[in-house]
Amino acid sequence: MMHLSTRFARRCAATAVALIPVLVPSSAALRAQDVPAQKVKADSVKGLPIDGIAAIVGDKVVLVSEVLSGVNQARARGAPVTNAKELAKLEADVLQQLVDVELLVQKAELEKVEVSDLEIQNQVDDTERKARSNFKSELEFRTALREAGFGSIDEWRKMQADEARRVKLQQGIMQKLQRDGKVTAVNVSESEITEAYEAFKDKLPRKEARVGMRQIVVATQPSEAAKAKARAKIDSIHAELVKHPEDFENIAKRESMDPSNRELGGDLGWNRRGRMVPEFDRMMFALNPGVISPVVETSFGFHIIRVDRVQPAEVKARHILIRPSVDSTDEARTRLLADSIAKVWRAGGSYDSLSVKFHDDAGGEDKSIPEYPRNELPEAYRNALDEAKLNEIVGPFPIPDPGSGVNKFVVAQVTFLDEAGEYTYAEYRDRIRDQLAEERKMRRLIDSLKKQTYVSVRYDPVAQVITP
Repeated sequence: MMHLSTRFARRCAATAVALIPVLVPSSAALRAQDVPAQKVKADSVKGLPIDGIAAIVGDKVVLVSEVLSGVNQARARGAPVTNAKELAKLEADVLQQLVDVELLVQKAELEKVEVSDLEIQNQVDDTERKARSNFKSELEFRTALREAGFGSIDEWRKMQADEARRVKLQQGIMQKLQRDGKVTAVNVSESEITEAYEAFKDKLPRKEARVGMRQIVVATQPSEAAKAKARAKIDSIHAELVKHPEDFENIAKRESMDPSNRELGGDLGWNRRGRMVPEFDRMMFALNPGVISPVVETSFGFHIIRVDRVQPAEVKARHILIRPSVDSTDEARTRLLADSIAKVWRAGGSYDSLSVKFHDDAGGEDKSIPEYPRNELPEAYRNALDEAKLNEIVGPFPIPDPGSGVNKFVVAQVTFLDEAGEYTYAEYRDRIRDQLAEERKMRRLIDSLKKQTYVSVRYDPVAQVITP
């Protein structure tokens, strides 16, 4: 809970309201059904349509169909088009953006920026879940895919994966060049910030009611008997792996209780130090490739780890997880513990001390959420915080724990309240400054890349508009 996610405003068409135009926007979205697709102007050979070349960037081709697809997506996000000139201008802007993206992607590939296959797959899975949630049935979802031009879900997922990878490459090359000191800071004046605000303030959405909090999430813990049973299970798996270490992936698919990677044979992808819980992290970085670890106990349960590959500061590993089972008796015991934590906190107890001792760090819930839209809170949080006052401590209240199948319990203190209304200049000033600075840094980098790369633009939609 409490990780900000992309919201979908038009069925499967991803939308985002920015204060000022984003320099290199992502086109990873299911094409909007209510935006009519424009036909690609193409020649034909033996009756087969041939896509036009819009631009050549290095050794890559940008197709006219890609431009028109990007135009459709821009219109789905609200880009105004009322006449042929505006449409041609939008096509030219999208083409320029596609060229810019290609320059960044090629630079990332040249600099050997890596993108985790597992991270991309997880992102596509998340995008598909969100897309499906906008339709009432599987049939409606598949129909929308066909109407958008996709022959299958796999084809749509491939497009999502390709686009997500390109976005990650763009982000990765910017981060790498900044780390290497090859992207310099850009100053933005107060007058430029004011000018940008005045130009786009009418396009800002209304401010949503928001709430901030700090919380202690208390996970339901297994009994000692359940832990002993899980330990016996992982020990038997370890014994099997000692005899047949080559079967790690198959055994992970059969036995592991980590749903995020079980079907991948326990593949965790590439990880740097500090990304896993300490006990797991220490063992993972101590192993040589191909060696089966001893059993490792963490707050998640019991693990067996195998490192597949090693590179400077990173390892690619797999694991098998066995979780101790928990039941309603364990949940009731945890509810009493959460009650006692709330009483101590209300009586003046130290939040820092209580959170260090009792917060479920392994569960992924943030300890502090500075601001969050009220209407996007999970139902349990909305209900608990509905009438809460600033600085009030609420709870404990239950939230589901998918990993264990029982509830966790939350004790939270309200640290921020803001009602719905219009955004002020002061609220957007820093955001405008940061975005302007980032765009100028990006523009400077792209202009530099253009001088180093062959770029030939072949498609000029503006020139094709006939002025009366």
